[in-house]
Amino acid sequence: MSAREEETLAWTVEEACLNAWPSPRQRLVGGYLLRSSGGPSRRPNSVNPLRGPRDEPEAVIAACEAAYAERGRPALFRVPEIAPDLDAPLERRGYAAFGRSLTLLADLAALDAASDPDVVLAPSPDADWLAARAALNAADAETSRVYDEMIRTILCPKAFAAIRRDGAVVAMAYAVLDRSLVVIESVGTLEAARGRGLARRVAAALLRWGRAHGARAACLQVVADNAPARRLYAGLGFDRALFAYHYRARASDHA
Repeated sequence: MSAREEETLAWTVEEACLNAWPSPRQRLVGGYLLRSSGGPSRRPNSVNPLRGPRDEPEAVIAACEAAYAERGRPALFRVPEIAPDLDAPLERRGYAAFGRSLTLLADLAALDAASDPDVVLAPSPDADWLAARAALNAADAETSRVYDEMIRTILCPKAFAAIRRDGAVVAMAYAVLDRSLVVIESVGTLEAARGRGLARRVAAALLRWGRAHGARAACLQVVADNAPARRLYAGLGFDRALFAYHYRARASDHA
């Protein structure tokens, strides 16, 4: 693959990941997408570069700082390796780097086609799925509301996977289909059910769903030092790191 093809693929994956975890409130700022969903999640509350020309960094940073101040939130910038324009200017302004994460890709050609009867797929999450997700993350009412709103904002085809035990959801994940990619999100297992491979099974079912609907590859984003998650995804074929990214916030805001 040529350097140009590699760059095109990276941006296509980046766009798919943005579409799979959207923000209901966003604003275009000089070739960047400022997102402000509320809640604690970083991706939908950060400034993200877009493919194509981008304005002079200092002007963008100042405009984004003002926009976040209007909403009463600290400015947060997400800096992927494919568009590092803001990195040095932010560092000069006293923004600290943290939260290094990886964007991973998996080829679906060799995916096991056998279905898993324990995994139930649905086009939208039911109350049990959302409650299990909230319990997994010890989410308060406001964080749960923001997450629920985010789910409803997704415009691409999507599927929600669950495994139940004694009628209760104990493992969950969702997937979003964007062109020839399936994006995997929110993979998790409740603590009492861990160690049984359930997270792998819900994710694998979503990969099969994506391939059945035309996806040729899968992608996801994971915190770089999350060793258990990286082992899980490596076992599912996510063996290619396309690019890394990190966040920058003022040290006082990050602390």
